[in-house]
Amino acid sequence: MTSTRTRRALTVLAAGTAVVALAACSTGGATEAPEDGTLGTIRVGALPVPAGDMLTWVDENLAAEAGLDIEWVEFTDYNTPNPALTDGSTEANLFQNSTFMETYNSQAGGDLVAVGEVYLPAAAFYSESIGSLDELPEGATIAVPNDPTNEARALEILAAEGLIEIAEGTTNLDGITANPQNLQFTEVENATLPLAIPDNDAVFVTSSFAIPAGLTQDQAILVESSDSNYYNSLVTTPALAEDPRVVELYELLTSDETQQYILDTWGGLIVPVEE
Repeated sequence: MTSTRTRRALTVLAAGTAVVALAACSTGGATEAPEDGTLGTIRVGALPVPAGDMLTWVDENLAAEAGLDIEWVEFTDYNTPNPALTDGSTEANLFQNSTFMETYNSQAGGDLVAVGEVYLPAAAFYSESIGSLDELPEGATIAVPNDPTNEARALEILAAEGLIEIAEGTTNLDGITANPQNLQFTEVENATLPLAIPDNDAVFVTSSFAIPAGLTQDQAILVESSDSNYYNSLVTTPALAEDPRVVELYELLTSDETQQYILDTWGGLIVPVEE
């Protein structure tokens, strides 16, 4: 056991595994607890921020008393944690909302399930040239994520602000039905969106990439509200949904202590679910 008790088992799985080898094998199932009466180890896939930090804190402060050892398996993109869970490399992951999970299941033939919501990684629009979305000029350039879930999220916020109109169920730019200011959109990979801020009038960045890039709530021109539908969930396989390790981990992640840690650490950009 390492000094921090949280072990990063791997940094990235090959991107090529993102959508291929999925249907076959959710090999993980409930396992017997160790003879010492503890729950044993659970491997949880996550991006470093905020979920990796959150899992580390829970492991170092709450897990031992609960008899649980959390092994954080590190990923750096949104494409690889679900295949790792499907093939049994992890027992759970913490990085996605239910819409993202359902899209993955539909496209990849998966059957992953959400144990419950844990936190909202509040996304925001950032700009170096304007102070609010109301100041967007005619023909302004806007960079949005290129994955269906987060692109829909960005477009929904713009529509709610009255800047565009979108069709129901929109997940990409084709769903824009009215664009009176002739806004110019660019679809960008999530991880590189912070780099696009100097070259665009507004850029939509999720907290998982905004925080490592040094972006703060004070620098945002609009922050997603806490009534968002995009709270991230602890996700696992059907075979492990009632595994004592998964159940206990969810309890620890949504405890009063963890909620306070989230508020103290990220104040506003990460919002704990209200139990």
